[in-house]
Amino acid sequence: MSEATDQAVPDQAAAADPKVPAYSWYALTILVIIYVLNFVDRNIISILAEDIKADLGLRDDQIGFLYGTAFGVFYALFGIPLGKLADSWHRVRLMTAGLAIWSAFTALSGFAKNFATLSVARIGVGVGEATASPSAYSLISDWFPKKMRATALAIYASGLYIGGGVSLLIGGAIVERWNAAYPVDAPMGLAGWQAAFIIVGLPGLLLACLVFTLREPLRGESEGIITPPPKDPFRGFLRELVAVIPPFTLIGASKAGSRGLLLNLAGALVIGGIAYVMALVTENYQQWGAIGIGYYAIFSWASTLERRDAPTFRLIWGTPAFLTTILGYGMVAFMSYAASFWAAPYAIRILEEAPSTAGWWIGGPGALGGFLGVIGGGRAADWLRERNPAGRLIVVAFGLVAAAPFLFVMFTTQDTTTFYVAAFLQSLFASSALGGAAATTQDLVLPRMRGTATATFFLATTLVGLALGPYMAGQVSTMTGSLSTGGLSLLVAVPIGLILLIVAYRTVPAAEQTLLARAREAGEELED
Repeated sequence: MSEATDQAVPDQAAAADPKVPAYSWYALTILVIIYVLNFVDRNIISILAEDIKADLGLRDDQIGFLYGTAFGVFYALFGIPLGKLADSWHRVRLMTAGLAIWSAFTALSGFAKNFATLSVARIGVGVGEATASPSAYSLISDWFPKKMRATALAIYASGLYIGGGVSLLIGGAIVERWNAAYPVDAPMGLAGWQAAFIIVGLPGLLLACLVFTLREPLRGESEGIITPPPKDPFRGFLRELVAVIPPFTLIGASKAGSRGLLLNLAGALVIGGIAYVMALVTENYQQWGAIGIGYYAIFSWASTLERRDAPTFRLIWGTPAFLTTILGYGMVAFMSYAASFWAAPYAIRILEEAPSTAGWWIGGPGALGGFLGVIGGGRAADWLRERNPAGRLIVVAFGLVAAAPFLFVMFTTQDTTTFYVAAFLQSLFASSALGGAAATTQDLVLPRMRGTATATFFLATTLVGLALGPYMAGQVSTMTGSLSTGGLSLLVAVPIGLILLIVAYRTVPAAEQTLLARAREAGEELED
């Protein structure tokens, strides 16, 4: 049985064509600013990578680990219990706390003196940022009607590209000016890259005060399905936390009896064995240790979710349309995360550009391209959705295929102008996929499940896209001695992603039509 009852309340305004209140647009603007800061703090390591690598004596695969895996695995893992908390608690308060946490850890990154301490700081950033999108997606779905959902989510997602671009502009400028101003005897002995982390981290603590003033909307109001909050909102969060964090996962597995415990242990052995083999092959134990922990934790969580919340399991993990949608978009994220991260190091190392120049010509056009792409893609996805139940997935597939030629050009050209133009177009086309994919996942679940669905969606973007894409490019670069070869290796995502999206396109319409029926079959209590 579900923890909360979704009550379908007749709502003619919601069913007709409601006008979006001005406050919804104001709140969305605040959420976009949060997401901009989210990606400034997450992505600034890209423009700082060459300085960090030199100061701390790191390899490309370790840099890829810091950007992708250290952040992404824990972002994904904590996204599950925090997604559950977003489904049951005050979402605005959750975002406020998360913003303060990740901003503090970003600033603390500036005091790191070695690979281990910087890894811990990046993990803290990942845990804090895991609060943002589950809360934001759920809030946006309540502030905006279904027919505008992809557009609103695309506007929110534009913060990803704006923040990613701004981080390069700010980071490049700070590191150059700091190092020029303090070639020796810098304040507190900080290098330019350390100062950059501190400077971009502190504003988030101030922004958290503004976020705290946002009003919490009624859950499910936009669709006339008012969902009362659970009496004990933290019970589900703690249960998910135990279910997903090893070794407490064994406690959750044991509640299903000896069979459940044996299944969990078998999964741990298989996943651990694969991770160990990969670590031996690549000689990168921290990468595959983290990946192994992440995939085992997700396996444990999914195994226990069926017993604890059968309707949510049925509509997420038991729905091929949902899984192929998130994994298909995961391939887009695999390419785009890695391309956006390694673009600045490629320009600095291979094309011999100054950090400020690379930051300006990658960051500015990249932010514009991402903004235009995600907004245009969101609008196109909504337009196609009105004509075809699976129409949004056409835009997702377009984002995957159209970006690939420009990624190829980026990592093969020796001409700076060609490189910057290709980086802009790659960002433009890849970003068009996000709004359609995100809106599709929200349409395939009930309102009370949206935070959990969002967390699951971000499992694909992080454990597949962020944790593997940047690392793989770095690992191939380390093994071959060629960053160009590392970048080109990302193109393997195109055929895999297309197969997944074709399956999603064929299955989404039926999955959406049978949503309520499948929820009832799994034990959901609904009142018509």
